[in-house]
Amino acid sequence: MTRERGLQDRDEGGVAIPAHYAESWADGFGVRGWKLDLPGRGADVIAATPFAGERIPTSVFVHDIVDHHLCGFALSGYRDEAGALIQLAERTGSDPVPDFVQIIDEDLMPGAFESDDWRELLPASLVATVEAAADTRSGMAQLRQQWGDGVLRALWIAGFVETGWRLADAARAGWERHGLEYAARGATALALQRLFERVDASVLEQGWIQAEGEFRVATDAVGFRFEGDEAELVECVSK
Repeated sequence: MTRERGLQDRDEGGVAIPAHYAESWADGFGVRGWKLDLPGRGADVIAATPFAGERIPTSVFVHDIVDHHLCGFALSGYRDEAGALIQLAERTGSDPVPDFVQIIDEDLMPGAFESDDWRELLPASLVATVEAAADTRSGMAQLRQQWGDGVLRALWIAGFVETGWRLADAARAGWERHGLEYAARGATALALQRLFERVDASVLEQGWIQAEGEFRVATDAVGFRFEGDEAELVECVSK
């Protein structure tokens, strides 16, 4: 591991974010990767690797740091996901609708709600219909029969977008409470992506089954230190 100057030697110490790695998580998914060790991390949070995909240049793990945690959003919950995905769309220029549709089709249309805040995404009259049914699955089945999947999907999407937009000011305030520059989110995310690729490569090179450490995010750089190691990997934020 390359020894580099730590963030504590810079003007600002940065925001500390603990993370854990496992070669295979015993969480029902069993995949290799990293999870942030944060309050509110639900059972639906899957371990992530640096894979970024085609549409967005940063990984889900970086999304969890930049668009969720630093904006003040929990890693689970429909309301917080709405806010975080709008932040992701704003910083990358990507379309949030496909991600909303995936959540809608997997969780919401079948009535398999993971959290109670689904109520914030639908008109009150439709929420009342679901709540009056024997259970949420039968309530959603009733709505689908009455309105059709197309109308319901459009209403869910509208609820996600409106909720995420409404939370945008709170997201900016969250960044600024950390002493970070909101306008530099894109550059910070790219620096974290580069850093995460190096961190993940390190555990693969070492052949570790488990690892833990701490990411730090500051205005001019991001860093990571493995638990018990004095060396810190650092990437500068290019503004």
